[in-house]
Amino acid sequence: MKAALLRYRVMATIVGVLLVVLILIGVPLANFDGSSMWGVFPATPELVTPGSSVQQFGEAITEYLGVAHGWLYMIFLVTAFMLGRRAQWEMPFLVVTLVCGTVPILSFWAEHRATQRTRAEHPELQAELR
Repeated sequence: MKAALLRYRVMATIVGVLLVVLILIGVPLANFDGSSMWGVFPATPELVTPGSSVQQFGEAITEYLGVAHGWLYMIFLVTAFMLGRRAQWEMPFLVVTLVCGTVPILSFWAEHRATQRTRAEHPELQAELR
């Protein structure tokens, strides 16, 4: 159980940090140049100059970190599912934990919540922590 919890916590932290960097840094730098974005928003705020090194940096973040985050998120799903089954979480708790991993910042709350619950329900983890 201890190893499953550790794998889950590591993957949740990595995926959470990558998602925050991707959404709060990469996407604004790559797309906020005053043009329309994804055909949804008619115009974005003009924060960067089109073609500038700042915009190219944002595009590199979204391209490379986006792919890395996607692959690592799949590993996160597997580790969370395996921990959930081993810790005998109910399906609603497991689904909420998995879905919260897709929301920046909220993923850290979900990891904390899942860790606290696992430690509370499995006293052998508490003995190992001391």
